[in-house]
Amino acid sequence: MTPSAIKTDFFSGITVALALVPEAIAFALVAHVSPLTGLYAAFFLCLISASFGGRPGMISGATGALAVVMVSIVTRYGVEYLYASVVLMGVLQLLFGVFKLGKFIRMVPHSVMLGFVNGLALVMTVAQAGHFKHDGQWLAAPQLAVMAALTVLTMAIIYLLPRLSRAIPAALAAILIVAGVVAGFGIDTKTVGDMGSIAGGLPQFHLPQVPLTLDTLYIILPYSLVLAAIGLLESLLTLNLIDDITDSRGQPNREALAQGGGNVVAGLFATMGGCVLIGQSMININNGARHRLSGIVAALFLLGFILFLAPWIEQIPLAALVGLMLVVSQKTFAWGSLQALRKIPRQDAIIVVGVTLITVLTDLAVAVLCGVVFAALVFAWQHAKTIRVTTRTDAQGWKVYELEGSLFFASAANFSELFAPKSDPEHVVIEFRRARVVDHSAVEAIDALAARYQQAGKTLHLRHLSPDCLELLDKAKGMVEVNQFEDPHYHIADNKLG
Repeated sequence: MTPSAIKTDFFSGITVALALVPEAIAFALVAHVSPLTGLYAAFFLCLISASFGGRPGMISGATGALAVVMVSIVTRYGVEYLYASVVLMGVLQLLFGVFKLGKFIRMVPHSVMLGFVNGLALVMTVAQAGHFKHDGQWLAAPQLAVMAALTVLTMAIIYLLPRLSRAIPAALAAILIVAGVVAGFGIDTKTVGDMGSIAGGLPQFHLPQVPLTLDTLYIILPYSLVLAAIGLLESLLTLNLIDDITDSRGQPNREALAQGGGNVVAGLFATMGGCVLIGQSMININNGARHRLSGIVAALFLLGFILFLAPWIEQIPLAALVGLMLVVSQKTFAWGSLQALRKIPRQDAIIVVGVTLITVLTDLAVAVLCGVVFAALVFAWQHAKTIRVTTRTDAQGWKVYELEGSLFFASAANFSELFAPKSDPEHVVIEFRRARVVDHSAVEAIDALAARYQQAGKTLHLRHLSPDCLELLDKAKGMVEVNQFEDPHYHIADNKLG
């Protein structure tokens, strides 16, 4: 690393550490655990993922997506079961990485990614509204006006300072300037300390105090599966996003291993665990940080805040951190996607808007799952319509069906409608040279068609099928004309083939 890169990562790490504090406290309170439980989780996840993860520059910590699941564990079974669930969550994520399943995240369509990004940007924006309230009620008009003014001041500094100087990250400068203004003028406004004390000691090793029985596993496994899936989904989608921004390529499997290891350690130190934070990751990337140092610095400064600087950090105005997160939300939202909605195919536009809305109304995992399923159905529907046939009569007077396209579960019904066994001549040929038999549903469709020709008393000839397809055929097996030099060689997606 060059001295300039070290400086950039160092100051960016400090900025990220400051931004981690209110988020960790807020998510800990959502999960019904102490603020320190969230702060220690952010320390462990940030340090381990930054040191060993697959995407330098990403920041991990306690997250809201996981907190809303964790609150159910805590309220029903107690906090010790939460720690056990976090450990098992980490083990499941480690297995995900060991078996190299991270590659499947590349299958998420770009339209789903756009919806994911826009949805999270809106969620981050809406989440900041909670800081303008007290006990669920909006602050009194004078306090509300002061906090709004400080938020706008923070945003103005972040946007305008880079035009004058880039000596330190604009976000860090904005936090320090606004904190100085509040302290210098004695302005009464909400601070980090109003959310809860962050003072504490070193985290202590703590085995979850739960019975080591199958009943315990039965309780925590469903929660751990959901937590592991949401954590990996949010982490790996953020990895993809940062890959696009930095024009580089992360390592999904390595990131899964780091997240898993981090959560195992976090659970063994009595914390709530977590995953990648898109907001703090974007702060880091927008500051120009591209190396592991930034995340390591953020983690160490966060621990330093807890051990030594709690009284000072608790005086930081919440408005400064709210302004920072609003800027991050604005920069995260893919504004170009709004104009693109008029140009891209209608089904892609529906996916973008749908995933965005579902992310805001429910949660990330449901939104992405719905988007991927809808995209897959659209793909299947479009390819189902591409199966087509042309007919001719050869020199022997046989009718030849020349099939073209992909024959699979979605096109099987259309395939059967292309033929007329009752009106066809005695000998019929189906030519598969320009077609591909994809799955077992396609094989069943061929067998069913063969049965129809047998019932009609006609002779059916099947040409140019792959060896895999031949192994799976039943009724149609005796109708295949084998040519070892011309028949295709590809594999069918079928569980019979092992």
